[in-house]
Amino acid sequence: MRPESSPSRRVARVKELLRQEIAEAVRREFNLEEVGLLTVNDVGVSRDLRSAIVFLGHVGTKSQRKRADELVGERAKLIQSIVGGGVRMKFTPELRFQIDDSVAEGNRVIALLDQLEASQSAPSDPPAR
Repeated sequence: MRPESSPSRRVARVKELLRQEIAEAVRREFNLEEVGLLTVNDVGVSRDLRSAIVFLGHVGTKSQRKRADELVGERAKLIQSIVGGGVRMKFTPELRFQIDDSVAEGNRVIALLDQLEASQSAPSDPPAR
């Protein structure tokens, strides 16, 4: 007889299963040209597995970002029903979506650091004689 896995292991397995299913549903339901690239960065699941928040990464233009926000809101229940059909669970968690700007913010900080480093390493003008 196998010992039961701890609740945290179960939650981790459910998170990964949901992440994979949601990523596939997002890939099928959202047009790359219309909303840019949407990725599932993480899924946070409540301990009772009844609700989950999905963190979506976005790469694209500002207009694509705005359209992505609109369409994610409109299609949240559709994505949830697709995921519910793809996972074998007693019930499907209620999904909430949030577009995560951490990658874009990280890229902006790296660009600023690169600019700062370039300005500090630029040769200064030799003193006038």
